[in-house]
Amino acid sequence: MALQESGEMYLETILILSRQKGAVRSVDISEYMGYSKPSVSRAVGLLKSGNYITIQDDGYIYLTPEGRQIAEDILNRHTLLTEMLVKIGVSRETASADACKMEHILSEETFEAIKNILKYSTQKNHN
Repeated sequence: MALQESGEMYLETILILSRQKGAVRSVDISEYMGYSKPSVSRAVGLLKSGNYITIQDDGYIYLTPEGRQIAEDILNRHTLLTEMLVKIGVSRETASADACKMEHILSEETFEAIKNILKYSTQKNHN
């Protein structure tokens, strides 16, 4: 099952919250994302049926290995794109918001090119 942007955002949120809190519940996702509980419940159900998450009997949500990989990839994209935008003069808040939109639509080819430019720029600045 191919994930849409919203599914990727939920997985990224679960990863972030799990790093902050250790264990994540639907209410935590709802509060973090500012979405209604029914919307989160529906999304969580879809992620569970796609085998991206598991839900324990106590209601705690955990990423499956596949879900974790997708979440880490999205979070890495977000972080790198935010840093790139900050380097070219965009405020951190705007850079993060824009990176959130960009992270889902960039091709792998474009993202790799951005990574290479940033790596080259960082190496050049350290020499």
